[in-house]
Amino acid sequence: MTDMTVRTRSADRALLLRLRAWYSAETPNPAKRVQFDRPLTPWLFLMPQLAVVVIFFYWPSVQAVTSSFYIEDPFGFGATFVGMENYTGAVTSSQYAGTAAFTAFFCIVVTALSLGLGLLLAVKADKVIRGASSYKTALISVYAIAPPVAGLIGMMFFDMHMGPIKDLAAFFGHDLRVGIDYWDTAGALVTISVWKQIPYNFIFFLSGLQAVPVSVREAALIDARSGWRRFRDVTLPLLAPTAFFLLVINITYAMFDTFPIFDVVLKDKPANNPMTLVYKVYLDGFKGNDIGGSSAQSVILMVVVAALTVMQFRFLERRVHYG
Repeated sequence: MTDMTVRTRSADRALLLRLRAWYSAETPNPAKRVQFDRPLTPWLFLMPQLAVVVIFFYWPSVQAVTSSFYIEDPFGFGATFVGMENYTGAVTSSQYAGTAAFTAFFCIVVTALSLGLGLLLAVKADKVIRGASSYKTALISVYAIAPPVAGLIGMMFFDMHMGPIKDLAAFFGHDLRVGIDYWDTAGALVTISVWKQIPYNFIFFLSGLQAVPVSVREAALIDARSGWRRFRDVTLPLLAPTAFFLLVINITYAMFDTFPIFDVVLKDKPANNPMTLVYKVYLDGFKGNDIGGSSAQSVILMVVVAALTVMQFRFLERRVHYG
């Protein structure tokens, strides 16, 4: 080995060491903690978010829990402590039990249909080659509609005098009476709520499908000729994290975010129509001026939702594998 070769390799090694040192200095270490000159600086950055959480979540929650133990004058002239009377009155009421049963039925049906149809449309959209952008835009555009507007559009379709769905039901011999018949109204509420939520699920499912590597799809195509088998054994397990996320979101949507749809459809209608627990809290508190009773119902609902969320993350998430 010549002296020139040794010097060249030494220069290359020195250059490599300089590049490593420069890269280490320029690239931040993810495990390194951010240091602030003053201890109050991070709290100043957190204050806006903490203020929003305290003002719009913790403060109303404490107010609801406090009000649930009182019978309050609707005009604010006083309150009488009644202990657990509001809770026992709500739990033992047959009307409350019926509303809770319909809420469970409504959440299951809306969640199942929204997820199923959203996944089906995403699978079909993933296979579209020509006109794919127009197809996806037409499906996603519904998500831009606000829930009250969706309820208003739905009522135009289900209108008893000139709605096209009313005429379609009459063609099959059914007298559709939304707002009067219990199950006709329930069917309209489910249909409008599912129609509003499908685009949201479609967006996430389509993103999850397009994230599946091409090599995995080609390997599945070789191993299984059946499209259903490939979807069941390969695609669906890879979509499990997305499906679990959407399951939690859709249950929350069915319980809470459908309130504007119920308000538009059921406003000025008879009181024997179906409603969810959230809408009943609104009717009892703001229409019936029963502040204590509606507060007790909201606390019960908050406990049920918290327990349901814990169950989802403890039992269902164990079956989800994040690859």
